[in-house]
Amino acid sequence: MKFDRFLFVAAALCGAAGVALSAAASHGGSANVATAANFLLFHAPVLIALSLMAAHSRILHLGAAILLLSVLLFSGDLLARDYLGQRLFPFAAPLGGTGMILGWLTLAVGGLTVRQDG
Repeated sequence: MKFDRFLFVAAALCGAAGVALSAAASHGGSANVATAANFLLFHAPVLIALSLMAAHSRILHLGAAILLLSVLLFSGDLLARDYLGQRLFPFAAPLGGTGMILGWLTLAVGGLTVRQDG
């Protein structure tokens, strides 16, 4: 499967999970569940857009991959705390948050360096 298609599917799943977790948070879920839902929902449209436009840019692909892995790590750790009663591993959420910042900065560099047609 090409990375762009994988990214599109992963982004759509992030969106679906974000909606489901938002519903769970509104029916008695913790602030961790709401935060995880928000981060998944905030990043899903960006990842879908990147899947559609990043075909010819390795930097944008890299930024998208970092962003996807980081949001999953961050949200996954928050959800593990709530539903499993423990973290994924020590510093998982801060590592995911730092990764999201790195992913966004990588996308900024990609935006400055990608060639535009026309």
